[in-house]
Amino acid sequence: MTVALRSPTLVSALVPVDNSPVKAPLGSDFRKYVNGMLEIEAAKVTKQSEADKILAPHEQSVPIRQFLLTNLIRADEGHLKFRVPLNVLSKSLDEMADFPWHEPGEVQYDGPTLFVRGTKSRYVRDEMIPAIKKFFPTAEIADIDAGHWLISEKPEDFRHAVVNFLKKHA
Repeated sequence: MTVALRSPTLVSALVPVDNSPVKAPLGSDFRKYVNGMLEIEAAKVTKQSEADKILAPHEQSVPIRQFLLTNLIRADEGHLKFRVPLNVLSKSLDEMADFPWHEPGEVQYDGPTLFVRGTKSRYVRDEMIPAIKKFFPTAEIADIDAGHWLISEKPEDFRHAVVNFLKKHA
């Protein structure tokens, strides 16, 4: 969203996924996930199944764990590590839910935009839609019966919504 608002010519179509252009507190789950991911790296596991066992106490949902574990890569030493720098991510969690503009409509992106939201998530609530429309006047909203991790929870529903949107705006 920030790239589209700062440099609209760089973005031909925008699809924010269960995220809105407002400053909001980041869910406590994210700290829990990062802590689990740090434990995985400290254990120097060599198999994804080992990483999953470490992450399981931090997240019960298998699809969400699988999504988080897609970020694992093999380090030169042979163990698995996350491709994102967890130390930087851990220190930045408090700022991750910030948004550079606090006045809706202060800047606008007029290109095709599809906000895909999980109906069981709190990140794109109905009361946020007026702010979304001020920043992104052409925005459409696609609701998926899922939580925040809707890509993992309902991958076909997500794919269907995005493909239809992109076909319409190709």
